[in-house]
Amino acid sequence: MIFEVFQILSEQVNHYFQEMGLEDSQLIIDNIALAEGSSEAADAMRDKMVLTLVNLHEEGTMKNFQNHQLREDQVQYRNRVIHLHLFLLFSANRNMYSKSLKDLSTVISFFQGKKLFTQGNTVFDRELDSMQQVANFRFTMELYTPTFEELNFIWGTLGGKQFPSALYQLNLLPLERDMSQSEGPLIQSVRSDLKNQS
Repeated sequence: MIFEVFQILSEQVNHYFQEMGLEDSQLIIDNIALAEGSSEAADAMRDKMVLTLVNLHEEGTMKNFQNHQLREDQVQYRNRVIHLHLFLLFSANRNMYSKSLKDLSTVISFFQGKKLFTQGNTVFDRELDSMQQVANFRFTMELYTPTFEELNFIWGTLGGKQFPSALYQLNLLPLERDMSQSEGPLIQSVRSDLKNQS
């Protein structure tokens, strides 16, 4: 579901660019660490906004919930759902610095206006092969402000050259494999054989 979420966000932001009259602006999904040099990946990112996954971590407080489903007269037990927080970096790799700042401001404005994403309030291209299995989803986007030290570490890890960027935290993306661990019958009644001993 991680790729699907990236696809949904890129479609939404690109649609917003068009609404705002920024026809030459485009957000693509790629690894900003490869933006330097003369590779094919670097060429694809030239003069674009780039969306990159820089980190993720599991929400620990959601580990305590049991995961079971009722199927007719059976209980199906599964492993617990993993709920992830993703850290997404929106980097402006435009040819002109002023365009980079405009695009970055537009991305921040978009997420200021829309923080919650669900299948009900989000339009995306369901015709793509990778998107046909997307059903119910719900996640939020929050601007994450790293310290100067964290920012330096992020860009150092990504190759050193810093682009105008904004870091967002995507909250509580559930990941679950459709696989049962075990099944058992429903408990229909409880009988006690304990006798009052006095």
